[in-house]
Amino acid sequence: MEKTSEWLRSFNSNQVRDLNSIASLKKPTEKTTQTISITGGKGGVGKTSVSLKMAKELAAQGNKVLLIDCDYNLSNTAIKLGLPLSNTFYDLVSAEKSFQECLYQEGSFHLLSACNGSIDLFDASFRLEEIIIDIMTAHEKEYDYILLDCPAGLSRESLVLNAYCDHRILIVTPDRSSITDSYSLIKVLNKKFGVNQNHLLVNMVNTKPQYVKVIQTLSETVENFLGCRTKILGGIKKLDTQANNFDQYFLARGKNSHHENFLKVVHKLTDELSANGTEKGSQAFHPKRRIEQEVH
Repeated sequence: MEKTSEWLRSFNSNQVRDLNSIASLKKPTEKTTQTISITGGKGGVGKTSVSLKMAKELAAQGNKVLLIDCDYNLSNTAIKLGLPLSNTFYDLVSAEKSFQECLYQEGSFHLLSACNGSIDLFDASFRLEEIIIDIMTAHEKEYDYILLDCPAGLSRESLVLNAYCDHRILIVTPDRSSITDSYSLIKVLNKKFGVNQNHLLVNMVNTKPQYVKVIQTLSETVENFLGCRTKILGGIKKLDTQANNFDQYFLARGKNSHHENFLKVVHKLTDELSANGTEKGSQAFHPKRRIEQEVH
């Protein structure tokens, strides 16, 4: 099996490579772990909150789940969970601690959080994407799902991690800049890495017409100009709550409409992924079809 760094270095050239051939270098045919990046073109769209809640709900369904915070020196996952900040990611990178020692474990939900303003990590010379992918490939047999909370934007690290994963969930809001930046991300992933399919989750939705407009605008543009498929996971209503209470409410499990509807998003994703790669159960958007997805 080729070492991760060997094929990652190939992206230094201008040659566009097909994602399927890239993935085949590392992923054995018997692999059952699903790798999913939660990403977006713009910051502040709710990626980390969605990553945490999705990882926890997948774990609650009986799966063993690893969430990796890929914003290596500006970690928010630990903060949102109320955990003390630490430099465990640097300890792992520098081989001072083992992988298991660096994990936060809550039942079958495991979190590898990043650092926050670590000078040692800032001064270190390494490729983040190589480290993350080596971690994934070293431990993928231990998990049913590995989720990446990817930094927003078009950095090389984020692009490579998004391209390497089996699936990508783009978090977009009704904000025009979020839609535009998401299209830019889809375009670069398609042109440079051969990615032609993504999932879409619309966050901070006020009304269903607003939700419909977002998925029409982005999905039609992506299909018409890039020939890419967009699979719609649904929409999440904007929460009317104070900022300091948001994470506590959003991440809470219980009998409330917001949580129940988020579960519909998770079930929609897992139903599709369990369809053995066929089109059965997928909810791909097509501009000529009637839009039936509900805002969650």
